[in-house]
Amino acid sequence: MADLLPSSADASASESAEPRVVGVDSEDADDLLGALSPATARELLAALHDEPSTPSDLAETVDTSLQNAQHHLGKLEDADVIEAADTVYSEKGREMTVYAPADRPLVVFAGGEDDTTGLKDALSRLAGAVGALALLSLAVQQAFGDGVGALFEGGPLGGAGDAAETTGGDATLYSADAVQQGAETAASTIPPGVLFFAGGALVLALGFAWWYYANRES
Repeated sequence: MADLLPSSADASASESAEPRVVGVDSEDADDLLGALSPATARELLAALHDEPSTPSDLAETVDTSLQNAQHHLGKLEDADVIEAADTVYSEKGREMTVYAPADRPLVVFAGGEDDTTGLKDALSRLAGAVGALALLSLAVQQAFGDGVGALFEGGPLGGAGDAAETTGGDATLYSADAVQQGAETAASTIPPGVLFFAGGALVLALGFAWWYYANRES
């Protein structure tokens, strides 16, 4: 009978673009900070972000007892940091809960309720902007580069250092002109899609930093 029951988890952490923002002076802060205070609880949460798992597997991963792991998992679940995502069965047919993170990302921040709402909205817009930037970068790579597939073929700087190397006897010599030529070659081999994404990400980061400091001072 146990062979007919699922023994492996079919669960994944929540991938919602909507972040959870908790202010340190909010009603949820006590439970959240209390649950995350022990180092073992943080290790369990980090392990769950890598892969949803059962309490017994998590106890083995973080090198603690099953009872201790269950205690901290209960606290994390009460604080809405993790959630039961699936159920599996052991070889003996024992039911086991599979846990996964309830939020991604989780942001703890000092400020009032209005500030928390504003930060949550800003992070949601930032996540959407990064996604749009990634799509535009792929389009730029497709239009002006060697296609999207080129991004996954070796390193972006592969072979760039060949022009900078000259060999004499048993020693390898580098001239200033050769090094400069190698650097120019390396720069020219960076895919345009990658350059576009890097530039756009820098603009988004500067814009978010400006918004954060402007609103914190207001």
